[in-house]
Amino acid sequence: MNVQSILIKEPGNFNQENLRQLFDLAEHNLPSLLKYANQIRKEQVGDEVHLRGIIEFSNYCSCHCLYCGLRAENRKISRYRLTNQEIFQSVQTAVNYGLKTIVLQSGEDRFYQPEDIARLIEFIKKHFDVAITLSVGEHPHQSYQIWRNAGADRYLLKHETADPILYQKLRPGKNLQDRIECLLDLKDLGYQIGSGNMVGLPGQTLTSLIDDVLLMKKLNVEMAGIGPFLPHPDTPLVGSSAGSLTETLKILAITRIILPTIHLPATTAISTVNDDARRLALESGANVIMPNFTPLTVRDQYVIYPQKIDIIEDPEQSVNKLKKLLKEMNRTISMSYGHAVKIKTYSLTKKEVYHGFGSQ
Repeated sequence: MNVQSILIKEPGNFNQENLRQLFDLAEHNLPSLLKYANQIRKEQVGDEVHLRGIIEFSNYCSCHCLYCGLRAENRKISRYRLTNQEIFQSVQTAVNYGLKTIVLQSGEDRFYQPEDIARLIEFIKKHFDVAITLSVGEHPHQSYQIWRNAGADRYLLKHETADPILYQKLRPGKNLQDRIECLLDLKDLGYQIGSGNMVGLPGQTLTSLIDDVLLMKKLNVEMAGIGPFLPHPDTPLVGSSAGSLTETLKILAITRIILPTIHLPATTAISTVNDDARRLALESGANVIMPNFTPLTVRDQYVIYPQKIDIIEDPEQSVNKLKKLLKEMNRTISMSYGHAVKIKTYSLTKKEVYHGFGSQ
């Protein structure tokens, strides 16, 4: 059985059964699956690769996630908050290299009021011709509204795992339903939303990995950040095994097949696994790369997972390396904002989205 025969059987009607068939195919013929995913990528979103500049403006976090080096209990990192001037200079650098999307990312830092972030968005939009993605965690609907009104275009909020029990174990004091609620709020407000999951989490099952893909399908996300779990030495999961590159590529490819027009990054976590991982991700359905424009003076303190590939690369090194790679692959850098392409709009009730993910 090949990929096409699985999909032709029930086109567009994806469920646990036919996704299990895709996983089974991947076990026996992974190259075939990856090749098909790359073909879908080429047909649906083309050969352009979107570069999105990350600026990690604060590494303070109020959360207690067992897997994250920024967790509130970690006393071994120096905490920082970039000044507005430092953020603007980082944006200027990214724009100078031709980037059209800026990703403002931080831990869940309660120091900032919603209006602080709004003023930052407004200033960037006024002075730079870029799209803005926020990645600052869970917040009230009103805050999301304020930031949307200020000009934010997209919001990245990875669900991490669609297994509600595992989710609560890994994120003490949090639950999957609230995470989904935030994603639905963002969608209702007109954001292009991104989610995503880790592959290889301790306690993760095949069923939960399939549910990860199905949840993103139900939410009809515009972007998905998928990367391997990498244990951080200063977290409770320090002794756990890391997620494998092969399994991550498998999930990446299946996500491209199930959500053909999605934007899929070759994530920094994937790139950290080995030197050729970014190329492999781009050959398995990925079409986005997110170079880091956080100032080098603090970049080594924003370590969610260890051995980030981009800690010591300055922007010129990073962009030149990406240009060289893409030229070798006959891929081009997009000059557009990279807004999402949609082939179908879904309108689901919260009950429909929650069904099968721990809430009825």
